[in-house]
Amino acid sequence: MTDPEWGPAEWWRGAAIYQVYPRSFRDTDGDGIGDLAGIVAGLDHIAALGVDALWISPFFTSPMRDFGYDVADYCAVDPMFGTLADFDAVIAKAHGLGLKVIIDQVFAHTSDQHAWFAASRGAREGDKADWYVWADPRPDGSPPNNWQSVFGGPAWTWDARRGQYYMHTFLREQPQLNVANPAVQDALLAAARFWLERGVDGFRLDALNHAMHDPLLRDNPPAPDDGRVRSRPFDFQIKRYSQSQPGMIPFVERIRALCDEFGAIHLVAEIGGDDPLPEMKAYTAGPARLSSAYGFDFLYAPELTPAMIVRAMGHWQGLPGADGLAEGWPSWAFENHDAPRAVSRWCAPEHRDAFARMKIALLAALRGNIIVYQGEELGLEQDEIAFDQLQDPEAIANWPLTLSRDGARTPLPWRDKPGGGFTTGTPWLPLGKANRTRAVAAQEADEGSLLHHTRRVLALRQASRALRMGTFRLLAADAALLSFERHCDGERVVCRFNLSDAPVASEVSAGKILLASGASSAGLAPYGFEWRRV
Repeated sequence: MTDPEWGPAEWWRGAAIYQVYPRSFRDTDGDGIGDLAGIVAGLDHIAALGVDALWISPFFTSPMRDFGYDVADYCAVDPMFGTLADFDAVIAKAHGLGLKVIIDQVFAHTSDQHAWFAASRGAREGDKADWYVWADPRPDGSPPNNWQSVFGGPAWTWDARRGQYYMHTFLREQPQLNVANPAVQDALLAAARFWLERGVDGFRLDALNHAMHDPLLRDNPPAPDDGRVRSRPFDFQIKRYSQSQPGMIPFVERIRALCDEFGAIHLVAEIGGDDPLPEMKAYTAGPARLSSAYGFDFLYAPELTPAMIVRAMGHWQGLPGADGLAEGWPSWAFENHDAPRAVSRWCAPEHRDAFARMKIALLAALRGNIIVYQGEELGLEQDEIAFDQLQDPEAIANWPLTLSRDGARTPLPWRDKPGGGFTTGTPWLPLGKANRTRAVAAQEADEGSLLHHTRRVLALRQASRALRMGTFRLLAADAALLSFERHCDGERVVCRFNLSDAPVASEVSAGKILLASGASSAGLAPYGFEWRRV
């Protein structure tokens, strides 16, 4: 959908984007791992939801120590997913269905199997010697500073060939690129250009604020104890020097300038950390930077409350920042390939059906872009994965204190049968029986299913300028009830949600009901909601 206020280059404002995790979407060759041909086969399902675009998680050549986020070749498809011709087929069919295609770009690190790293570790001199973050040991042989990795342990690994430590924010097999080096930036931009020339419509930029570090390698200060369980040394520090450096802004502007050469290109950054909002604002301030950014407001939250929604919406009101530049456009997700399924985090099992309906209606009513993770339209719950079947390196390293990412990565069930219709072989992760019963085919046959409900929700959002692009005005919020208004060009939509498992009284607005579940003149049933045009 193109809005006349912005034009075709900004199709993404208010867009609904469907995230595809390729390993788990659909397998066409029976090896138990999803592939690009499977995405082609499933594009009709995605298009029928009424989304604007799909975001495809990494499918590049990789040893898969972090399942594709350890890239060994930025410009090649890993054979387990298919070929470049298969990717071209994804682009062709998606565009034929009116869908834009966004792919991941991982600029903070590569695999240790990348040719760049092999050249860099080989000698302290040479054209790629400083393409990664290398440092001498302290006099006692210990790492250069106290920085810790996200997955546990020091963010430094000794390399005897080079006689130095190299930095890695995540796994030791994911050495940190020295993105402050202009030659590294040039190489990353060349890789992005490769995919732009193949027809992609945008990028999701992974862990972008991890891509630069303090050149003085100063120690991070300790973090105050906030009462949360600390399962990793990483949790004991304020990451003042190991990430979130101001030098990223010029590189962000280089990414934007490249994408502007290709027209309607959407750029959304993943921004993590203890205080991500300032960076999200900075990275998206004005037309010379990124289109959007998303943080972790909801992805790891143990509960969904009106206060959370009010706080998140209050940060993004569409007002110019202190520097006078236009505020960026936010993106929201309730779950993804790294975060547990929301229905398992935010409600009791007996309320999951009502909650899932309310949740997708709430997501679609928020101001900003929305990201629907594959299976969210089916109401998939977090699968339980036994320790001996875990694939997630973080969960294995920190068992049992870290909730496995694998439980949100299990295959998408297409039919209620062994393997879920996902593969003719053995799935790379087991799919639970409860999720198999929520299969696409079963919900297609049931007009009252969550799948059909999701389609109605997204269709109404697409048809409403107020819901897609309007302002957000809070009407009421307490411990359970959330009510707000979306407004654009004379259209007003009032949205009411009961975020609790008990009935709430709520005054009914005048006007036409667009969508409702568990709503009456007396109020809202547990997890009831209503959209009303007034």
